[in-house]
Amino acid sequence: MSGLKQKLQERILAERPRTEKLLKEFGNVKVDEVTIGQIIGGMRDIKSLVTDISYLDPYEGIRFRGLTIPEVLEKLPKEPQYEMPFVEGFFYFLLTGEMPTKQEVEEVHKEFNARKDVPKYVFDVIRAMPLDSHPMTMFSTAIMTMQKDSVFAKEYHKGIKKTVYWEAYYEDAMNLLAKLPEIAAFIYRLKYRNGDIIPGDPHLDFGGNFAHMMGIKKPYDDVARLYFILHSDHESGNVSAHTGHLVASALSDIFYATSAMLNGLAGPLHGLANEEVLRWLHGVMDTMGGKIPTEDEMKKFVNDTLDGGKVIPGFGHAVLRKTDPRYMAQREFCLKHLPNDPLFKYVDLLFKVVPDILLARGKAKNPWPNVDAQSGVIQWYYDVKEYEFYTVLFGIGRALGVSSNIIWSRALGYPIERPKSLTTKMLEDAAAGKKSD
Repeated sequence: MSGLKQKLQERILAERPRTEKLLKEFGNVKVDEVTIGQIIGGMRDIKSLVTDISYLDPYEGIRFRGLTIPEVLEKLPKEPQYEMPFVEGFFYFLLTGEMPTKQEVEEVHKEFNARKDVPKYVFDVIRAMPLDSHPMTMFSTAIMTMQKDSVFAKEYHKGIKKTVYWEAYYEDAMNLLAKLPEIAAFIYRLKYRNGDIIPGDPHLDFGGNFAHMMGIKKPYDDVARLYFILHSDHESGNVSAHTGHLVASALSDIFYATSAMLNGLAGPLHGLANEEVLRWLHGVMDTMGGKIPTEDEMKKFVNDTLDGGKVIPGFGHAVLRKTDPRYMAQREFCLKHLPNDPLFKYVDLLFKVVPDILLARGKAKNPWPNVDAQSGVIQWYYDVKEYEFYTVLFGIGRALGVSSNIIWSRALGYPIERPKSLTTKMLEDAAAGKKSD
Protein backbone atom coordinates (compact mmCIF):
# COMPACT_ATOMS: atom_id res chain seq x y z
CA MET A 1 0.00 0.00 0.00
CA SER A 2 1.35 3.42 -0.94
CA GLY A 3 2.13 5.99 1.72
CA LEU A 4 -0.72 8.26 0.62
CA LYS A 5 -3.26 5.44 0.66
CA GLN A 6 -2.07 4.27 4.08
CA LYS A 7 -2.29 7.80 5.49
CA LEU A 8 -5.76 8.17 3.99
CA GLN A 9 -6.86 4.88 5.55
CA GLU A 10 -5.70 6.10 8.97
CA ARG A 11 -7.65 9.33 8.58
CA ILE A 12 -10.78 7.49 7.41
CA LEU A 13 -10.78 5.18 10.42
CA ALA A 14 -10.44 8.20 12.68
CA GLU A 15 -13.20 10.19 10.94
CA ARG A 16 -15.90 7.52 10.63
CA PRO A 17 -16.93 7.65 14.32
CA ARG A 18 -17.61 11.40 14.02
CA THR A 19 -20.12 10.90 11.22
CA GLU A 20 -21.68 7.86 12.90
CA LYS A 21 -22.17 9.80 16.15
CA LEU A 22 -23.75 12.77 14.41
CA LEU A 23 -26.23 10.50 12.62
CA LYS A 24 -27.05 8.37 15.64
CA GLU A 25 -27.22 10.97 18.40
CA PHE A 26 -27.94 14.25 16.65
CA GLY A 27 -29.69 13.30 13.43
CA ASN A 28 -32.78 15.39 14.26
CA VAL A 29 -30.95 18.62 15.08
CA LYS A 30 -32.00 21.40 12.66
CA VAL A 31 -29.24 23.41 11.01
CA ASP A 32 -31.19 25.52 8.50
CA GLU A 33 -34.55 26.85 7.34
CA VAL A 34 -35.66 26.87 3.72
CA THR A 35 -37.62 29.67 2.03
CA ILE A 36 -39.74 29.60 -1.09
CA GLY A 37 -37.21 31.92 -2.72
CA GLN A 38 -34.43 29.42 -2.10
CA ILE A 39 -36.48 26.52 -3.45
CA ILE A 40 -37.32 28.33 -6.68
CA GLY A 41 -33.95 30.09 -6.83
CA GLY A 42 -31.78 27.04 -7.36
CA MET A 43 -31.46 25.97 -3.69
CA ARG A 44 -28.99 28.83 -3.11
CA ASP A 45 -27.47 28.94 0.38
CA ILE A 46 -29.45 25.95 1.66
CA LYS A 47 -27.14 24.12 4.06
CA SER A 48 -27.57 20.52 2.94
CA LEU A 49 -24.18 19.11 1.85
CA VAL A 50 -21.05 18.01 3.68
CA THR A 51 -17.42 18.48 2.71
CA ASP A 52 -14.24 18.83 4.72
CA ILE A 53 -12.10 19.40 1.63
CA SER A 54 -12.93 23.08 1.15
CA TYR A 55 -15.14 25.81 2.57
CA LEU A 56 -16.04 29.16 1.01
CA ASP A 57 -15.60 31.84 3.65
CA PRO A 58 -17.28 35.15 2.70
CA TYR A 59 -14.29 37.19 3.86
CA GLU A 60 -11.32 34.87 3.41
CA GLY A 61 -12.33 33.07 0.25
CA ILE A 62 -11.77 29.37 -0.28
CA ARG A 63 -10.25 27.52 2.64
CA PHE A 64 -8.68 24.22 1.70
CA ARG A 65 -8.73 21.91 4.70
CA GLY A 66 -9.04 24.98 6.93
CA LEU A 67 -6.20 26.95 5.36
CA THR A 68 -6.54 30.07 3.22
CA ILE A 69 -5.08 30.14 -0.28
CA PRO A 70 -2.04 32.21 0.78
CA GLU A 71 -1.41 29.77 3.63
CA VAL A 72 -1.67 26.77 1.34
CA LEU A 73 0.73 28.25 -1.21
CA GLU A 74 3.16 29.14 1.55
CA LYS A 75 3.06 25.90 3.53
CA LEU A 76 3.08 23.32 0.73
CA PRO A 77 6.64 22.14 0.02
CA LYS A 78 8.20 23.39 -3.20
CA GLU A 79 11.52 23.21 -4.94
CA PRO A 80 13.76 26.33 -4.95
CA GLN A 81 13.64 26.61 -8.76
CA TYR A 82 9.84 26.89 -8.80
CA GLU A 83 7.52 29.60 -7.49
CA MET A 84 4.54 27.33 -7.00
CA PRO A 85 4.13 24.07 -5.07
CA PHE A 86 3.58 20.76 -6.82
CA VAL A 87 0.05 19.60 -7.56
CA GLU A 88 1.01 16.19 -6.20
CA GLY A 89 1.61 17.64 -2.73
CA PHE A 90 -1.60 19.62 -2.88
CA PHE A 91 -3.60 16.49 -3.72
CA TYR A 92 -1.98 14.72 -0.75
CA PHE A 93 -3.11 17.65 1.40
CA LEU A 94 -6.68 17.57 0.05
CA LEU A 95 -7.02 13.86 0.76
CA THR A 96 -5.39 13.70 4.18
CA GLY A 97 -5.65 17.19 5.62
CA GLU A 98 -1.96 17.06 6.43
CA MET A 99 0.92 18.92 4.85
CA PRO A 100 3.13 16.42 3.04
CA THR A 101 6.88 16.21 3.39
CA LYS A 102 9.03 16.52 0.27
CA GLN A 103 9.44 12.76 0.35
CA GLU A 104 5.67 12.23 0.44
CA VAL A 105 5.26 14.61 -2.50
CA GLU A 106 7.83 12.60 -4.42
CA GLU A 107 5.98 9.37 -3.60
CA VAL A 108 2.74 10.77 -5.05
CA HIS A 109 4.66 11.93 -8.12
CA LYS A 110 6.04 8.41 -8.59
CA GLU A 111 2.59 6.91 -8.18
CA PHE A 112 1.08 9.30 -10.74
CA ASN A 113 3.99 8.59 -13.07
CA ALA A 114 3.36 4.84 -12.84
CA ARG A 115 -0.30 5.36 -13.82
CA LYS A 116 -0.02 8.15 -16.40
CA ASP A 117 0.09 6.13 -19.64
CA VAL A 118 -3.07 6.83 -21.62
CA PRO A 119 -4.50 3.85 -23.53
CA LYS A 120 -4.21 4.17 -27.29
CA TYR A 121 -7.96 3.73 -27.72
CA VAL A 122 -8.51 7.04 -25.90
CA PHE A 123 -6.47 8.91 -28.51
CA ASP A 124 -8.22 6.96 -31.26
CA VAL A 125 -11.61 8.08 -29.99
CA ILE A 126 -10.50 11.72 -29.79
CA ARG A 127 -9.06 11.59 -33.30
CA ALA A 128 -12.30 10.08 -34.58
CA MET A 129 -14.30 13.09 -33.37
CA PRO A 130 -14.89 16.05 -35.71
CA LEU A 131 -11.96 18.43 -35.29
CA ASP A 132 -14.35 21.31 -34.66
CA SER A 133 -15.82 19.53 -31.62
CA HIS A 134 -15.60 21.63 -28.46
CA PRO A 135 -12.51 20.65 -26.43
CA MET A 136 -14.71 20.03 -23.39
CA THR A 137 -16.72 17.53 -25.42
CA MET A 138 -13.48 15.79 -26.37
CA PHE A 139 -12.21 15.87 -22.78
CA SER A 140 -15.41 14.50 -21.27
CA THR A 141 -15.68 11.81 -23.94
CA ALA A 142 -12.06 10.73 -23.45
CA ILE A 143 -12.71 10.20 -19.75
CA MET A 144 -15.87 8.22 -20.44
CA THR A 145 -13.98 5.88 -22.76
CA MET A 146 -11.78 4.79 -19.84
CA GLN A 147 -14.75 3.73 -17.73
CA LYS A 148 -14.33 0.20 -18.95
CA ASP A 149 -11.16 0.00 -16.87
CA SER A 150 -12.82 1.16 -13.63
CA VAL A 151 -11.52 -0.75 -10.63
CA PHE A 152 -14.67 0.02 -8.64
CA ALA A 153 -17.02 -1.21 -11.37
CA LYS A 154 -15.18 -4.52 -11.51
CA GLU A 155 -14.92 -4.91 -7.74
CA TYR A 156 -18.56 -3.99 -7.18
CA HIS A 157 -19.71 -6.83 -9.41
CA LYS A 158 -17.49 -9.17 -7.41
CA GLY A 159 -19.28 -8.16 -4.21
CA ILE A 160 -16.88 -5.68 -2.62
CA LYS A 161 -17.76 -4.64 0.97
CA LYS A 162 -19.15 -1.15 1.52
CA THR A 163 -16.44 -0.33 4.05
CA VAL A 164 -13.79 -0.57 1.36
CA TYR A 165 -15.64 1.12 -1.52
CA TRP A 166 -13.30 4.04 -0.97
CA GLU A 167 -10.25 1.95 -1.83
CA ALA A 168 -11.54 1.17 -5.31
CA TYR A 169 -12.56 4.82 -5.80
CA TYR A 170 -9.08 5.84 -4.70
CA GLU A 171 -7.50 3.56 -7.30
CA ASP A 172 -9.78 4.90 -10.02
CA ALA A 173 -9.07 8.50 -8.99
CA MET A 174 -5.31 8.00 -9.03
CA ASN A 175 -5.51 6.28 -12.42
CA LEU A 176 -7.65 9.05 -13.87
CA LEU A 177 -5.88 12.09 -12.42
CA ALA A 178 -2.49 10.84 -13.56
CA LYS A 179 -3.73 10.78 -17.19
CA LEU A 180 -5.53 14.13 -17.33
CA PRO A 181 -2.54 16.32 -18.25
CA GLU A 182 -1.64 14.20 -21.26
CA ILE A 183 -5.24 13.89 -22.46
CA ALA A 184 -5.79 17.64 -22.19
CA ALA A 185 -2.49 18.54 -23.86
CA PHE A 186 -3.21 16.03 -26.65
CA ILE A 187 -6.57 17.68 -27.33
CA TYR A 188 -4.93 21.11 -27.42
CA ARG A 189 -2.13 20.10 -29.80
CA LEU A 190 -4.52 18.13 -32.01
CA LYS A 191 -7.00 20.99 -32.38
CA TYR A 192 -4.80 24.05 -32.33
CA ARG A 193 -1.25 22.98 -33.23
CA ASN A 194 -1.90 20.87 -36.35
CA GLY A 195 -1.69 17.60 -34.43
CA ASP A 196 1.96 18.11 -33.51
CA ILE A 197 1.87 15.97 -30.35
CA ILE A 198 4.61 16.31 -27.72
CA PRO A 199 5.32 13.17 -25.65
CA GLY A 200 5.37 13.47 -21.88
CA ASP A 201 8.50 13.64 -19.73
CA PRO A 202 8.40 11.17 -16.80
CA HIS A 203 10.89 13.27 -14.83
CA LEU A 204 8.56 16.25 -14.65
CA ASP A 205 5.83 16.87 -12.10
CA PHE A 206 2.09 17.13 -12.85
CA GLY A 207 2.13 20.83 -13.76
CA GLY A 208 5.56 20.81 -15.33
CA ASN A 209 4.77 17.90 -17.59
CA PHE A 210 1.52 19.52 -18.68
CA ALA A 211 3.38 22.69 -19.68
CA HIS A 212 5.96 20.56 -21.52
CA MET A 213 3.28 18.66 -23.47
CA MET A 214 1.52 21.93 -24.28
CA GLY A 215 4.79 23.14 -25.77
CA ILE A 216 5.02 26.26 -23.58
CA LYS A 217 8.25 27.35 -21.92
CA LYS A 218 8.80 28.41 -18.32
CA PRO A 219 7.29 29.88 -16.24
CA TYR A 220 4.13 28.36 -17.71
CA ASP A 221 4.81 25.30 -15.57
CA ASP A 222 4.19 27.51 -12.52
CA VAL A 223 1.08 28.92 -14.20
CA ALA A 224 -0.25 25.37 -14.55
CA ARG A 225 0.55 24.47 -10.94
CA LEU A 226 -1.13 27.62 -9.64
CA TYR A 227 -4.13 27.31 -11.95
CA PHE A 228 -4.84 23.69 -11.04
CA ILE A 229 -4.55 24.40 -7.32
CA LEU A 230 -6.75 27.51 -7.38
CA HIS A 231 -9.51 25.81 -9.37
CA SER A 232 -9.47 22.48 -7.53
CA ASP A 233 -12.52 22.86 -5.31
CA HIS A 234 -15.21 25.33 -4.30
CA GLU A 235 -17.29 23.67 -1.60
CA SER A 236 -19.84 21.05 -2.67
CA GLY A 237 -22.70 23.12 -3.99
CA ASN A 238 -21.41 24.64 -7.24
CA VAL A 239 -22.56 22.88 -10.39
CA SER A 240 -19.38 20.96 -11.22
CA ALA A 241 -18.55 19.82 -7.70
CA HIS A 242 -22.13 18.95 -6.87
CA THR A 243 -22.65 17.09 -10.14
CA GLY A 244 -19.61 14.94 -9.43
CA HIS A 245 -20.83 14.20 -5.90
CA LEU A 246 -24.38 13.53 -7.04
CA VAL A 247 -23.47 11.09 -9.79
CA ALA A 248 -21.00 9.25 -7.56
CA SER A 249 -23.63 8.99 -4.81
CA ALA A 250 -25.41 6.49 -7.07
CA LEU A 251 -22.17 4.45 -6.93
CA SER A 252 -21.32 5.48 -10.45
CA ASP A 253 -17.54 5.29 -10.64
CA ILE A 254 -15.03 8.14 -10.86
CA PHE A 255 -15.03 8.08 -14.66
CA TYR A 256 -18.80 8.56 -14.92
CA ALA A 257 -18.76 11.17 -12.16
CA THR A 258 -15.84 13.17 -13.56
CA SER A 259 -17.26 13.19 -17.06
CA ALA A 260 -20.56 14.46 -15.66
CA MET A 261 -18.70 17.05 -13.59
CA LEU A 262 -17.02 18.37 -16.74
CA ASN A 263 -20.35 18.56 -18.55
CA GLY A 264 -21.65 20.84 -15.80
CA LEU A 265 -18.47 22.88 -15.84
CA ALA A 266 -18.92 23.54 -19.56
CA GLY A 267 -21.95 25.77 -18.98
CA PRO A 268 -21.67 29.54 -19.61
CA LEU A 269 -22.95 30.24 -16.09
CA HIS A 270 -20.08 28.23 -14.60
CA GLY A 271 -16.73 27.28 -16.14
CA LEU A 272 -17.07 29.34 -19.30
CA ALA A 273 -17.09 32.59 -17.33
CA ASN A 274 -13.34 33.19 -17.72
CA GLU A 275 -13.73 32.89 -21.49
CA GLU A 276 -16.51 35.47 -21.48
CA VAL A 277 -14.47 37.92 -19.39
CA LEU A 278 -11.49 37.71 -21.75
CA ARG A 279 -13.69 38.15 -24.79
CA TRP A 280 -15.19 41.25 -23.16
CA LEU A 281 -11.72 42.61 -22.33
CA HIS A 282 -10.67 42.39 -25.95
CA GLY A 283 -13.84 44.23 -26.88
CA VAL A 284 -12.93 47.00 -24.43
CA MET A 285 -9.46 47.27 -25.96
CA ASP A 286 -10.96 47.51 -29.44
CA THR A 287 -13.37 50.20 -28.28
CA MET A 288 -10.46 52.24 -26.89
CA GLY A 289 -8.35 51.77 -29.98
CA GLY A 290 -5.82 49.53 -28.28
CA LYS A 291 -4.26 52.36 -26.26
CA ILE A 292 -3.79 52.15 -22.48
CA PRO A 293 -6.39 54.47 -20.97
CA THR A 294 -5.94 56.70 -17.96
CA GLU A 295 -7.85 55.94 -14.77
CA ASP A 296 -10.29 58.73 -15.58
CA GLU A 297 -10.89 57.35 -19.07
CA MET A 298 -11.48 53.88 -17.65
CA LYS A 299 -13.87 55.30 -15.03
CA LYS A 300 -15.86 57.00 -17.78
CA PHE A 301 -15.99 53.79 -19.80
CA VAL A 302 -17.20 51.78 -16.79
CA ASN A 303 -19.87 54.36 -15.92
CA ASP A 304 -21.03 54.53 -19.52
CA THR A 305 -21.23 50.73 -19.62
CA LEU A 306 -23.34 50.61 -16.47
CA ASP A 307 -25.52 53.50 -17.62
CA GLY A 308 -26.23 51.48 -20.76
CA GLY A 309 -27.70 48.67 -18.64
CA LYS A 310 -24.72 46.37 -19.14
CA VAL A 311 -22.54 44.65 -16.54
CA ILE A 312 -18.81 44.52 -15.93
CA PRO A 313 -17.91 40.80 -16.27
CA GLY A 314 -15.66 39.26 -13.64
CA PHE A 315 -16.83 41.45 -10.77
CA GLY A 316 -19.05 40.21 -7.97
CA HIS A 317 -19.54 36.84 -6.32
CA ALA A 318 -22.55 35.09 -4.81
CA VAL A 319 -20.80 34.45 -1.49
CA LEU A 320 -17.55 36.42 -1.26
CA ARG A 321 -17.54 39.86 0.36
CA LYS A 322 -13.97 40.80 -0.57
CA THR A 323 -11.63 40.39 -3.53
CA ASP A 324 -11.37 36.72 -4.44
CA PRO A 325 -8.02 35.41 -3.08
CA ARG A 326 -7.73 33.31 -6.25
CA TYR A 327 -7.77 36.57 -8.19
CA MET A 328 -5.11 38.05 -5.92
CA ALA A 329 -2.81 35.03 -6.26
CA GLN A 330 -2.92 35.37 -10.05
CA ARG A 331 -2.61 39.17 -9.86
CA GLU A 332 0.63 38.81 -7.91
CA PHE A 333 1.94 36.47 -10.59
CA CYS A 334 1.01 38.99 -13.29
CA LEU A 335 2.64 41.89 -11.46
CA LYS A 336 5.85 39.89 -11.40
CA HIS A 337 5.86 38.28 -14.84
CA LEU A 338 3.73 40.44 -17.15
CA PRO A 339 3.40 43.91 -15.59
CA ASN A 340 3.70 45.67 -18.96
CA ASP A 341 1.36 43.43 -20.92
CA PRO A 342 -1.35 45.68 -22.45
CA LEU A 343 -4.19 43.28 -21.59
CA PHE A 344 -3.04 43.03 -17.98
CA LYS A 345 -2.86 46.83 -17.80
CA TYR A 346 -6.56 46.91 -18.64
CA VAL A 347 -7.25 44.32 -15.93
CA ASP A 348 -5.16 46.33 -13.49
CA LEU A 349 -7.09 49.52 -14.26
CA LEU A 350 -10.43 47.78 -13.88
CA PHE A 351 -9.26 46.41 -10.53
CA LYS A 352 -8.51 49.98 -9.41
CA VAL A 353 -11.69 51.70 -10.58
CA VAL A 354 -14.60 49.25 -10.79
CA PRO A 355 -15.14 48.39 -7.09
CA ASP A 356 -15.56 52.02 -6.00
CA ILE A 357 -17.95 52.72 -8.87
CA LEU A 358 -20.08 49.66 -8.09
CA LEU A 359 -20.10 50.53 -4.39
CA ALA A 360 -21.20 54.08 -5.11
CA ARG A 361 -24.03 52.78 -7.29
CA GLY A 362 -25.08 50.10 -4.81
CA LYS A 363 -24.83 47.60 -7.63
CA ALA A 364 -23.25 44.64 -5.86
CA LYS A 365 -22.89 43.17 -2.40
CA ASN A 366 -19.42 42.22 -3.51
CA PRO A 367 -18.09 44.72 -6.04
CA TRP A 368 -14.61 43.20 -6.17
CA PRO A 369 -13.15 40.98 -8.90
CA ASN A 370 -13.50 37.22 -8.85
CA VAL A 371 -11.12 34.60 -10.21
CA ASP A 372 -12.49 34.82 -13.76
CA ALA A 373 -11.48 38.48 -14.07
CA GLN A 374 -7.81 37.48 -14.12
CA SER A 375 -7.27 33.90 -15.19
CA GLY A 376 -7.79 34.24 -18.95
CA VAL A 377 -5.26 37.08 -19.23
CA ILE A 378 -2.42 34.84 -18.07
CA GLN A 379 -3.31 32.10 -20.54
CA TRP A 380 -3.48 34.63 -23.37
CA TYR A 381 -0.07 36.06 -22.48
CA TYR A 382 1.52 32.61 -22.73
CA ASP A 383 -0.02 32.13 -26.18
CA VAL A 384 -2.92 29.89 -25.14
CA LYS A 385 -5.29 32.10 -27.08
CA GLU A 386 -8.04 29.60 -27.76
CA TYR A 387 -10.81 30.74 -25.42
CA GLU A 388 -12.74 27.50 -25.51
CA PHE A 389 -9.79 25.52 -24.13
CA TYR A 390 -9.70 27.46 -20.85
CA THR A 391 -12.47 25.39 -19.33
CA VAL A 392 -10.45 22.23 -19.95
CA LEU A 393 -7.72 23.71 -17.76
CA PHE A 394 -10.37 24.47 -15.15
CA GLY A 395 -11.57 20.87 -15.42
CA ILE A 396 -8.15 19.38 -14.69
CA GLY A 397 -7.96 21.36 -11.47
CA ARG A 398 -11.55 20.73 -10.44
CA ALA A 399 -11.04 16.97 -10.84
CA LEU A 400 -8.57 17.08 -7.94
CA GLY A 401 -11.12 18.40 -5.48
CA VAL A 402 -14.09 16.44 -6.76
CA SER A 403 -12.14 13.17 -6.65
CA SER A 404 -11.04 13.88 -3.09
CA ASN A 405 -14.62 14.56 -2.02
CA ILE A 406 -15.96 11.47 -3.73
CA ILE A 407 -13.36 9.22 -2.08
CA TRP A 408 -14.30 10.61 1.32
CA SER A 409 -18.04 10.29 0.61
CA ARG A 410 -17.59 6.60 -0.06
CA ALA A 411 -15.28 6.22 2.95
CA LEU A 412 -17.90 7.73 5.29
CA GLY A 413 -20.77 5.86 3.68
CA TYR A 414 -22.84 8.83 2.51
CA PRO A 415 -26.05 7.64 0.82
CA ILE A 416 -27.45 8.41 -2.59
CA GLU A 417 -28.69 12.01 -2.82
CA ARG A 418 -32.46 12.34 -3.12
CA PRO A 419 -33.94 15.75 -2.24
CA LYS A 420 -37.74 16.05 -2.09
CA SER A 421 -39.64 18.11 -4.64
CA LEU A 422 -42.80 20.17 -4.16
CA THR A 423 -45.41 21.34 -6.64
CA THR A 424 -46.06 25.01 -7.35
CA LYS A 425 -49.50 24.56 -5.70
CA MET A 426 -47.81 23.34 -2.53
CA LEU A 427 -45.60 26.44 -2.50
CA GLU A 428 -48.69 28.66 -3.02
CA ASP A 429 -50.40 26.91 -0.15
CA ALA A 430 -47.34 27.43 2.04
CA ALA A 431 -47.28 31.11 1.10
CA ALA A 432 -50.94 31.38 2.15
CA GLY A 433 -50.23 29.64 5.44
CA LYS A 434 -51.96 26.43 4.46
CA LYS A 435 -50.55 23.00 5.19
CA SER A 436 -49.88 20.52 2.39
CA ASP A 437 -49.43 16.79 2.61
